[in-house]
Amino acid sequence: MFTGIVETQGIIKKVIEKGSNKTFWIKSAISSKLKPDQSVAHDGVCLTVEEVKGGQHRVTAIAETLSKTTLGDWEKGTPINLERCLKINDRLDGHFVQGHVDSSATCIDKKEKGGSWEFRFKFLPEFDTLIIEKGSVSINGISLTIFNVTGTTFDVAIIPYTFEHTNMNLVKPGQKVNIEFDMIGKYINRKLSLSK
Repeated sequence: MFTGIVETQGIIKKVIEKGSNKTFWIKSAISSKLKPDQSVAHDGVCLTVEEVKGGQHRVTAIAETLSKTTLGDWEKGTPINLERCLKINDRLDGHFVQGHVDSSATCIDKKEKGGSWEFRFKFLPEFDTLIIEKGSVSINGISLTIFNVTGTTFDVAIIPYTFEHTNMNLVKPGQKVNIEFDMIGKYINRKLSLSK
């Protein structure tokens, strides 16, 4: 379980393809503090740490993960957002994020707003019941508030700190991001679909 508050950024140092899987070596400020079997959100995707060596850590994404996220596009030099799992005695500054990415969404607009930035994203219509005005969403592992919901698009605003300390500063129109819809909304949606 995560909060969507990015702890640091990492850089992909090596990509290894084996069968339908991709293994990534990542260098970051927290890599040497990690241990095998720990869960870490990588651009919002929960991956298990397999090995830690030389200030880097290794994770593997299987075919299912690669098909639903942007991890298949990662290459050497790609910067990614990292967050270690939530500690029960910590403050919950964002919202409950599982690290189970639902899909990717496409950035269709980016505007500088005099010190902050607004992004518009388009998502698949099958998820339209999970987006609500002023609700929460996780984009590349960042907990954000939704506004201007219209059909299959929504906007988010990025404050300067988040823009500077995450990879949102690299997102541009046409680019895909990982998206995880609010867990509570998913449970409510499931319950309502079963009661019909």
